[in-house]
Amino acid sequence: MKEFVLKFLRDQGKYASGEEISQKLGVTRASVWKIIKKLQAEGYTIQSSPRKGYRLVETPNVITREEVANILQTQLLGKNIQYYEEVDSTNNKAKEVARLGASEGTIILADKQTLGRGRLGRHWSSPAKVGIWMSIVLRPQLLPYQVSQLTLIAGVNMCEAIQEVTGLECKIKWPNDVVVNGKKVCGILTEMSAEMERINHIVVGIGVNVNHKSFPEELPHATSLAIEAKKDYSRRDIIKAFLEKFERDYIQYKENPTLISILPRYEASCITLNNRVRIIMNNEEFIAQAIKIGEQGDLIVRMNNGEEKTIVSGEVSVRGLYGYS
Repeated sequence: MKEFVLKFLRDQGKYASGEEISQKLGVTRASVWKIIKKLQAEGYTIQSSPRKGYRLVETPNVITREEVANILQTQLLGKNIQYYEEVDSTNNKAKEVARLGASEGTIILADKQTLGRGRLGRHWSSPAKVGIWMSIVLRPQLLPYQVSQLTLIAGVNMCEAIQEVTGLECKIKWPNDVVVNGKKVCGILTEMSAEMERINHIVVGIGVNVNHKSFPEELPHATSLAIEAKKDYSRRDIIKAFLEKFERDYIQYKENPTLISILPRYEASCITLNNRVRIIMNNEEFIAQAIKIGEQGDLIVRMNNGEEKTIVSGEVSVRGLYGYS
């Protein structure tokens, strides 16, 4: 009912009487009044007049199901959106609903995570009201080794979405960290349930630091879009831009599972390329020159002896010698 009232007030663009809303909704005027009060408590600025009714004046920077669904223009992703004020991890919740049969394209959104995590089990700080904490349930007919390529696609799409909404120049640190001015603003964690040659489901988890004003000292390489631009941004606008871009490339990838059409966009944004990097693999470290991205999304590096070596996504940690690491 909240979603209906919000949509009705938006569509009206002017005052709507309580009687008019109650008739459209099929409930009492007292019920409409209670819904209006709930929306106001959530931060919506709704003017009320005894003679005119209600008018939506301003929408808060929230990412509730109603807000995201209202602006999303997709065919697959986000047809089922589940929103939580607080969860331990959106990936955990997405895996749970996937096991219970959630449809492909189901989105889990949370305002706050208590146990958010990134690659290699690292903790991801996920406070309320400032970030995007989101997971997507996918069910493609792919082979397990192809799943990591979806992570690269998501990285490109988020980089493009942030640039579109904010105007900030984004780069990708291989394989999928999105950085602005050399500091991390977004991480992507992809997990799957699979058998030998069959995928049951995939969960693509995404965390974006949008309107954080500061970070603790132990996170010297983290930043937010608001810190870099000195202004706040609409979280739902970034979600919309990302999901619409990701859906386009995801559907294309399902039909033809290759990165060939994505690689030029990825390489153009990849901050790792043409730099010397420190690679940590199998408890060993070595330094090499990052030269290109392979067709499977692997990082190709040139060793000091001139030999080229393929670094498989997920097997290593790649760190820059200067700046972002």
